[in-house]
Amino acid sequence: MENVRFAVIGLGNRGYSLMRRAIMPIEGVEIVGLCDVYDDRVERARAYAAENSTYTPVCGTDWQAVLTESRPDAALISTGWDTHIDMAVWCMEQGIVPAVEVGGAYCEADCWRLVDTYERTGTRIMLMENCCFNKSELLATAMARAGIFGEIVHCAGSYAHDLRREILSSEENRHYRLSYYRDHNCENYPTHELGPIAKLLGINRGNRMVSLVSVASKARGFADYVERNRDTINPNRVGETVLQGDIVTTLITCENGETITLRLDASLPRFYNREFTVRGTRGMYEMGNNIVYLDGMEEWFDTPRNYLTYQNNARDYEEQYLPESWKQMSEEGKKSGHGGMDGVEFRAFVKALREGGEMPIDVYDMAAWMSITYLSEQSIQNGGAPQNVPDFTRGKYKNRPIKDVL
Repeated sequence: MENVRFAVIGLGNRGYSLMRRAIMPIEGVEIVGLCDVYDDRVERARAYAAENSTYTPVCGTDWQAVLTESRPDAALISTGWDTHIDMAVWCMEQGIVPAVEVGGAYCEADCWRLVDTYERTGTRIMLMENCCFNKSELLATAMARAGIFGEIVHCAGSYAHDLRREILSSEENRHYRLSYYRDHNCENYPTHELGPIAKLLGINRGNRMVSLVSVASKARGFADYVERNRDTINPNRVGETVLQGDIVTTLITCENGETITLRLDASLPRFYNREFTVRGTRGMYEMGNNIVYLDGMEEWFDTPRNYLTYQNNARDYEEQYLPESWKQMSEEGKKSGHGGMDGVEFRAFVKALREGGEMPIDVYDMAAWMSITYLSEQSIQNGGAPQNVPDFTRGKYKNRPIKDVL
C-alpha cells in the first residue's frame, strides 16, 4: 500500500488538528474524505486540504455517503463517544480500517460487536490511544521489559484534567461531553491512564484483567462552578443536575496478581497530570516528577528533598531505553500534537496499515479498555460491588506474545 487514502469523520478541534498535524505530514497519505455534522467545520478542513495538498477530498455532512464515495483505506473516527462503535462496525463491514479516537463503552454488547465484527470480516481496527506512544510511558515500559524495576506488582494512572469550562460551554463549543457527565456516573474516560499500563502488564497477551471495583465521590464541582460563574456560563447550565462524581476511583485485579488503580478527576480545580506510576520489586517510575527510584537509592522523610534529588532523573535512562522514534524526534515532530506523541501514533498506524499484520492497539485491547466504563458504572450503582471483566479474546490471551506499540 504505497499511497494511503484517509478519510476524517469528525472535524472538531481533535479531528481537524490531527488531520493537519499528524496525518497530512506523513508521506504518501492522501486525505480523500472529510465529514462533520457542521458545514463550517467541513469547509475549514476542505480549505486547508486544498491549500496544502494536490488532491480534492469528498466532503459532506453524511458520513456514510462520504465514505462510500471516497473509498478510503482508513478512516479516522473523531466524533462523539457514543457514535464510535457504530461507525467502527460499519467501516469494518465495508473493508475500511477504522482509526478510532478514545472513549468508553456504555454496555458489554457494544464491546462484543467490535470483536465479533473484526473476527468475521478480518478488517483490522486500531484504538488511537495516543498516551501509549508518549515518551514517558514508552521509556518506563522499555525499562520494565529490561527488568530494571524487577517484578511489576502495581501500576496507577489518572485522567486528571479540569474540564469544567470546556464541558459547561458545550453549546458554544459544540462539545459532546456534557451529556455523558449529566447522564452517567462512571470512569467515563479510562484509556489514557489504562492503555499504557495494560501494554506494560501484557493484558490480552499472557495476562488479563479479571475484576474491578469502582467508587465515586459526590458531584459538586460542576454545580459550584456554575454558581460562581453565572454571568459568563451558558444560562442553560444553571440548576442542571450532573450525575458524574467528581472523583471516581477504580481498582482492577489482574490474573497474574498485579493491581491497577485508575482515577477520573475532571470536574475540580487542578493541574493536568496522568500520574502514570509503575511499582516493582526493585524500583519504580513516577511520571509527575519524571523520577526513577531504584532499590538502594537514598530516601528522606523530607519529601521536597526526595523530589529535588531525583526529579527528572529518568532522563539519564533515555539513551539506553527510549525508542528511536523519540530519540530522533525533531522540533517539527513535536508540533504533531501533545508534544509529539500524536505523530508517533499515526506513523505507527500507517506503517501497520501498509505492512499488514496486527495493529499496535488491536480490537481486543480496544474492547477490554473501553469496557471499564460500563463496568465501573455497574460497580458504583451497586455500592462498589466487584464486577468481572470479560475475556474478549475468548481464551486466546494465554498464548498471545507480548507486542509493544513500537
